[in-house]
Amino acid sequence: MQTDLIEIRWHGRGGQGAITAAKIVANAAFDAGYRGVTMAPTFGTERRGAPVTTSLKLAKHKIFDLSPILEPDMIVVLDHLILEEPGTLTGLKPGGLIIVNTPKPPGAHAVNGMRVAAADVTTLAAEVGLPAGIVNSGIIGTFAKATGLVDIDALTPLIAAEFAGKKGDLNAKAARICYGKTILGGA
Repeated sequence: MQTDLIEIRWHGRGGQGAITAAKIVANAAFDAGYRGVTMAPTFGTERRGAPVTTSLKLAKHKIFDLSPILEPDMIVVLDHLILEEPGTLTGLKPGGLIIVNTPKPPGAHAVNGMRVAAADVTTLAAEVGLPAGIVNSGIIGTFAKATGLVDIDALTPLIAAEFAGKKGDLNAKAARICYGKTILGGA
């Protein structure tokens, strides 16, 4: 049994960048010493606004199971309204972590004793000058603060590089601001 396997399921909508955010975290995790890093996106119709999920597995050893995550340790939600959709919280392990972009406090999303990390990524990203709805870089900052798995200082250069020519510095700034504004609550 792989007890050090961390399973993270990302939920977003087409165009929000959930897959890109998970990819950046995966690269940073590998650079930080996780030798087992796998990512597998799942989406239906490829269109803006359609539901998108991405499975990200991290471990200090090689991972041979490439299947989608059914029982995540944590979920990352790029739009709090997705929490109302059936299946979003399905399989989340007891004591699991919900990381959510929301204008509401963590307690508003508390479910069955789960821990919640919340930041108003949408507003914070817009305040730094990103176009409306660009939340993937900010949610990475919230993820870093909530989990401690990958350091924000390791993530921001990767964010800036990923978005080079597309406001890379502002995306990195959004991640740092969201990191600082993340509120932890729940169980």
